[in-house]
Amino acid sequence: MDFLKKTLLASVIVFAVVFTATGTGSGFSDDDLLNAFKLSYKYEAAGQYGDAITAIKSVYKQDNYEVNLRLAWLYFSNKQYNEAMQNYQTAYRIMPYSIEARLGYANSAAALQDWVKTGEMYLEILNIDPNNSLVLYRLGLLYYYKPDYQKAYNCFEKVVNLYPFDYYSALMLAWTNFQLGKGKEAEVLFNKVLLISPDDTSALEGLGLLKKK
Repeated sequence: MDFLKKTLLASVIVFAVVFTATGTGSGFSDDDLLNAFKLSYKYEAAGQYGDAITAIKSVYKQDNYEVNLRLAWLYFSNKQYNEAMQNYQTAYRIMPYSIEARLGYANSAAALQDWVKTGEMYLEILNIDPNNSLVLYRLGLLYYYKPDYQKAYNCFEKVVNLYPFDYYSALMLAWTNFQLGKGKEAEVLFNKVLLISPDDTSALEGLGLLKKK
């Protein structure tokens, strides 16, 4: 089970979404914004996150979504997680239904191992997008290691219903059933995992433990 404990942090996969800034109401021209973004990408590619941050801050405007989102990502990449959270928060306040900004906030909170804020943001995302499988899976992991197996079950079950042949969600639902004493359900799911990943160590471990009961 030790490898499963690494899943929570490993699953926090961050992705950057590139937008073309319009500059509307920003106080900067389209060319100013475009040049700053281009320069920030150049510095980012070279691993010079501080310079990339400086480039974006040169056109910073609090009410510009794209600038705040880009700056937040660069702060995250530079391991300045508190600053990243502030800019992600500014971004989703500008665009209240933004999932990407909220995911960025949650990723930053998770990097700080602030699981309370991470969980709260996952719940906020699910209020907007109830079938977000990524967030359901991550929230399930938080509940599993809390531990709150019933809440974890509710999350993983929903993901498995959406993606019945997904390895990670099937495996975690199997272990959650195991923890809840639902041996038959766990056995079915561990065997399903073996169809996805033959000779899977974790699934075989679970089946072995079931046989000892």
